Amino acid sequence: MKKLLYLIVLVLFSGNLALAQEEAPVEKKVDKPVRSPWESGTLVNHQTSVTQYKNTLEMVISHRFGTIDNGISDVFGIMAPGANIRIGFNYSILDNLVVGFGTNSQKKYQDFQAKYTLFQQTRENTIPLSLTFYGNAAIDGREDEVFGVDYEFTDRMSYFSEVIIGRKVNDWLSLQASANFTHYNAVDSLLDNDKVGLGFGGRIKFSPQSSLTLELGVPLKIESVSQHTSFTNHPKPHFSIGYEVSTSTHAFQIFLTNGLGILPQELYMHNLSEFDSESIRFGFNITRLWNF
Repeated sequence: MKKLLYLIVLVLFSGNLALAQEEAPVEKKVDKPVRSPWESGTLVNHQTSVTQYKNTLEMVISHRFGTIDNGISDVFGIMAPGANIRIGFNYSILDNLVVGFGTNSQKKYQDFQAKYTLFQQTRENTIPLSLTFYGNAAIDGREDEVFGVDYEFTDRMSYFSEVIIGRKVNDWLSLQASANFTHYNAVDSLLDNDKVGLGFGGRIKFSPQSSLTLELGVPLKIESVSQHTSFTNHPKPHFSIGYEVSTSTHAFQIFLTNGLGILPQELYMHNLSEFDSESIRFGFNITRLWNF
């Protein structure tokens, strides 16, 4: 009799357990964005594919010293005149949308910018790449005499737009490539108003907080459709190699570069310096984040 009761209880319990298992909802695994593909929204001169989380304020201080060709006499350009500095603030309206403003000592540029990430690379590679759009508009704030007597306010305007494709290859390597377009409303007669370029960037992480950074920007030489002028002052590629150290709220980058400009349109339109002993200079970027 006891055996029969045990058998009945076992059958009832097994049935209830099976029913519970059938009714239990199956949790769908969410493929989250990949962790820290870049340590900052800025990689030397270019933007990265990173947009900070919603309600994050980002301050970026950028500095370019003089060229190192005078050696120790001006501490390899650190004490040289003609340095360039920019301070900017960016705010994340959404997790994938950032707007910002910056002021620059070179040509007294005042710039407004926006960056939007359409989709991010995920940890399980459901999405293998990140796709980001960046654009800015800058105002040349120098004295009126620089532009001559017949200038209009629009002559001060320049624009830059860029599409960035990025991928975190593994825990120590991140790569990105971009295609960009620069437009100046007014330029010297030896320059075209428009310039198309390609950008490349990489980060090699060799410790939890330290990385080697590489960056290259190449202005393309494309014949003007509307004019037959030979534009002799074609800008040079700009190359940078540097060291980056980061924490959860700070990133510090120090590097060697051949460009004085900090705004990307300045580099793609006006950089005439080679990456050689006469033209390279030290520079640094400091990024600080506040989360609200």
